[in-house]
Amino acid sequence: MSPSNVSISKIGPESEAVLQDLFDQYLQDMAEWFAIDSYDVSSIWAKGYDAYLAKVDDSLAGFSLIGSMEGAHDVHEFFVTRSFRRSGVGQRMAMLLWDERPGEWLVRVLEANAGAVLFWRTAITKYSGGSYAEEGRSVRGRPWRFFRFMAQPAI
Repeated sequence: MSPSNVSISKIGPESEAVLQDLFDQYLQDMAEWFAIDSYDVSSIWAKGYDAYLAKVDDSLAGFSLIGSMEGAHDVHEFFVTRSFRRSGVGQRMAMLLWDERPGEWLVRVLEANAGAVLFWRTAITKYSGGSYAEEGRSVRGRPWRFFRFMAQPAI
């Protein structure tokens, strides 16, 4: 499988059932770090988030929720299904999102999720050519990594 057959599409409430299924998988994976049993995705659009589905060919590969925070595009949630992890699909998905929305980006990652910190540091370094800022912050008493960088318009 090549990450070149990854596509993203912005979705609306008509895709709520598909997004809910993926979100339930995401919550199972995140249970190690967060005590959230369920999440009603119907509130996503009312909260001002844009939702994207990722596919590899015709297979669902993940989702992302994009919002804004501190004057930047914010990766609020990002999920790649287990069958597509460690194949380049997640990096390609992130790059497609960044290309679609030029400007400043913010990616926030719980430090305890070491795999995610490494994933984002690698993806952002590759995308930005190493031109990004990384800082540690405490959020509700827990250490997080905040990454900031600029996405240029795709040529």
